[in-house]
Amino acid sequence: MYTLGIYFYIFFVKLAALFGHKKAKQMLAGHKEVFKVLEEKVKPGTDYVWFHASSLGEFEQGRPMIEKLRSEHPEYRVVLTFFSPSGYNPAKNYQQADIVCYLPFDTKRNVKHFLDILQPKMAFFIKYEFWMNFLLSLNKRSIPVYSVSSIFRKEQAFFKSWGGRYRLSLHCFNKLFVQNEQSRNLLKGININNVEVVGDTRFDRVAKILEQARQLPLVDAFVEGCDKVFIAGSSWGADESIYMQYFNAHKEWKLIIASHEVNDERVKAIEKQYEGLCVRYTRATMDEVREARCLIIDCYGLLSSIYRYATVAYVGGGFGVGIHNVLEAAVYGVPVLFGPNNKKFQEAQALIECGGGVEILGISAFNEKMDAFVSDPLLLASSSKAAGDYVMLNSGASERIFKSLGL
Repeated sequence: MYTLGIYFYIFFVKLAALFGHKKAKQMLAGHKEVFKVLEEKVKPGTDYVWFHASSLGEFEQGRPMIEKLRSEHPEYRVVLTFFSPSGYNPAKNYQQADIVCYLPFDTKRNVKHFLDILQPKMAFFIKYEFWMNFLLSLNKRSIPVYSVSSIFRKEQAFFKSWGGRYRLSLHCFNKLFVQNEQSRNLLKGININNVEVVGDTRFDRVAKILEQARQLPLVDAFVEGCDKVFIAGSSWGADESIYMQYFNAHKEWKLIIASHEVNDERVKAIEKQYEGLCVRYTRATMDEVREARCLIIDCYGLLSSIYRYATVAYVGGGFGVGIHNVLEAAVYGVPVLFGPNNKKFQEAQALIECGGGVEILGISAFNEKMDAFVSDPLLLASSSKAAGDYVMLNSGASERIFKSLGL
């Protein structure tokens, strides 16, 4: 039934591509090249370590592991695979991997072809990746496979009375490195005991980002002389409807907005809402940014460095699909605000608990919190410190995994 489901999925991807779905077309084009790429680039007799991530977020969790492996074990070569174009496209030129390609669809034929060519020494599947045919075949070939930064909830199929087939995939892992005790207890309840709680490798990633944060002269010029800078990262229209009213009434704040989607339509929508001088990052001069009150980041790749300029940060998605990466902001020691769709994000819940994060339910709640930060510098300072301390206290998962594996 599982393999039949995979074939149905392939059919619907092809159907979507036929009707012009951009991601489906990109995925199919990438899949056509997988085995050609492997046959051209895999060198017989070389020891490959395989990392698989679904998308960009999981790749960010895997990066600390990859970079630590390359630094400490140069005898290994790295193969990095993705399921989604949203992961493959930004990472296809990632220099720490020797080969980057799509993961072929999880059919038995594809699995055999893939593993016959690559013959990895070990494999790491990041967070939610549980491809049954791949896992069963890795297990049958005695290739060690590990789950990294995985997190489990009782609502998942593994823990249902009808989930026996899904539980088979979990038995294939040599070890599951999970984020929390709840996950370990859930797995113990279905007789999965090769589990170790190490935390989330994303903390290691954002700690590295902090070390490598870029100095951005245009942003330096924009914030110069201003001690009230609000940064909205991964912002959606629903988020802007929450915070924009406040900044239209409080021009003492400077506002930096990095939209989740970067296109002319989104930028124009932001410009229309803000009742002041806006400039676009890619078009602005030094003189223009000094005069502006709102800087719109109309390109990708800068947000993780831009958070360093924040007095208060806001991470979007919480009034829609779910919040984006709150750790990228928290690592700089700034309070992080976000919308209510955050319950499945352990780090958001933890930030709320320690005082470094704030759940915003609407416009009035946002306005009240911003006024509180302005009127009470001690509150702002304590919230900022709590956010930064939370990230630093929870880093080190990559080191714990390597120590457990004897690497």
